[in-house]
Amino acid sequence: MVEIKTDASMDAMREAGRVVAQALEAARKAAGVGVSLRELDGAAREAIEAAGATSPFLGYRPSFAPTPFPGVLCTSVNDALVHGIPSTYRLRDGDLLSIDCGATLDGWTGDAAVSFVVGTPRPEDLALIESTRQALAAGIAAATVGNRIGDIGHAVHRVAEAAGCGMPLDFGGHGIGRRMHEDPHVPNQGRPGRGFPLRHGLTLAIEPMLMSGGTNAYRTAPDGWTLHTTDGSRAAHIEHTIAVTDNGPRILTAL
Repeated sequence: MVEIKTDASMDAMREAGRVVAQALEAARKAAGVGVSLRELDGAAREAIEAAGATSPFLGYRPSFAPTPFPGVLCTSVNDALVHGIPSTYRLRDGDLLSIDCGATLDGWTGDAAVSFVVGTPRPEDLALIESTRQALAAGIAAATVGNRIGDIGHAVHRVAEAAGCGMPLDFGGHGIGRRMHEDPHVPNQGRPGRGFPLRHGLTLAIEPMLMSGGTNAYRTAPDGWTLHTTDGSRAAHIEHTIAVTDNGPRILTAL
């Protein structure tokens, strides 16, 4: 069932989204060569708690997962696409890091992700991140009243395809609101004019995940959570929670 939000509910989700942005910024500032992923998780946890919010990630256990998720961040390094568990791994110069974070405040939830390079960047990593950013921007631009979910996926996929990147096509974005994952599913590939109609008050998390190797294949790590590219190529993941409004898409997780 798809819940259409009121203007007041969207405003409340903006406050939850602001907490997400602050937590991501705290983790990004803490990131550096020699810093552990667990330390980044601690920085984000402090930001979430300081705002009076909670984490929808911590303890989350979907049907595919063997164990509840142990952190407030997903921290995915280099060939890891998404769902990386914050561990004692210490960041190295040139690591490509994707961080995904959620927060629930006053009963409403936000979800967003960023990708960046720690230390000295490789040009190809910067290009991958930029392509992922452009894919997200295209998906958001397509999230207008009168369009459909397929228009979002089509816009995202066109950018990825033009960049020669692959994507895990059975993973994508989702509706969001009182819970982190709600209907409808927002695939990163679609047919224009198909799928659920977009209307004022629909809130979505749009999240392209691009793989530089160009294939769509991935594997699941032994931890049952982390997804890796099968060819060892680098991956990037960028996400925003947005609201479809009569005045155009509204980003709810901007800093």
